[in-house]
Amino acid sequence: MLTTVVGSYPALTQEPSSLNDKISAFMGSYDPYQSALELAVQDQVKAGVDLISDGQVRGDMLEIFARSIPGMVVEDRTPKILGKIRPTTHPIGASDLMLAMKTAQKISPDFKNRQQLLSGNKFNEKFKGIKGIVTGPTTLVLSSRIEGFYKKDKKEKAIIDLAEALKKEVGYLKDAGASVIQIDEPFLSTGMADMATAKKAVGIIAKDLDVPLSMHVCGDVADVLGDLLKFEVDIVDCEFAGIPANLDALKKQNLENKKIGLGCIDTKTERVEETEEVLNLIKMGIEIVGEDNMILDPDCGMRKLSRDAAFSKLKKMKEAVKWLS
Repeated sequence: MLTTVVGSYPALTQEPSSLNDKISAFMGSYDPYQSALELAVQDQVKAGVDLISDGQVRGDMLEIFARSIPGMVVEDRTPKILGKIRPTTHPIGASDLMLAMKTAQKISPDFKNRQQLLSGNKFNEKFKGIKGIVTGPTTLVLSSRIEGFYKKDKKEKAIIDLAEALKKEVGYLKDAGASVIQIDEPFLSTGMADMATAKKAVGIIAKDLDVPLSMHVCGDVADVLGDLLKFEVDIVDCEFAGIPANLDALKKQNLENKKIGLGCIDTKTERVEETEEVLNLIKMGIEIVGEDNMILDPDCGMRKLSRDAAFSKLKKMKEAVKWLS
């Protein structure tokens, strides 16, 4: 059974140490996040993760995009929408994705650009690749302060415009080697989002996309899981370790040709689960949706965990898979 990550990893930046690094820092070209990205990828690969990320080390899921998309800014750590949202003229995350793949390939040549995740209706068990991640348009707009161009009671237009902008970024990520695109939409579980608008926005991103599309929605999705399964995505990924009610909700659903990302590691605690705990949850998931319809990952991003806890949890997830087989 394949394993992946939701995205973020502890960001351990490094001060320049070598002479070349110090010269680069003096010239203003030193990148303190490169070492953090490389560590994140190394840990994922060494833990046995099949579908890795770049670790999202450069900031939180909002700022990474809000500070780069025309029409948006970040002021005092607050994303704001000041003008009409337009597509980016340059990639936001493509260079990090390419560096992540290069780092992974140094450890294992099995990792490949644009590797095929789905073979027909089943996961390719030999898969080793990387996902490109974007924060969803609904979550970005509802997390931002609208101060110009869009009226505060007309957020739907901003969400649709943002979907068009993110579609351009998704194209950059795919061209950079992403085998899968993931949309992060945590606001869809809060009751604050208009599901029809969110579904339309995701459909804009999905149109003509020739790699699988995954949508991660954290939180309690018991009341909306049926709606999420109707979105134009291949994989719906949710928390199941930290929110058992989601598993009960899953039992009542028709997958409608969707795959499930089964969060099987609790990312809200530093405690590393016992292998049997993880294995039992995976077995429950198999009973509900079938092994062919699942890919395993932690409940959510791991940015707030210590590196030791994050790495140990990823290893525990892979260990449970080995016990299963």
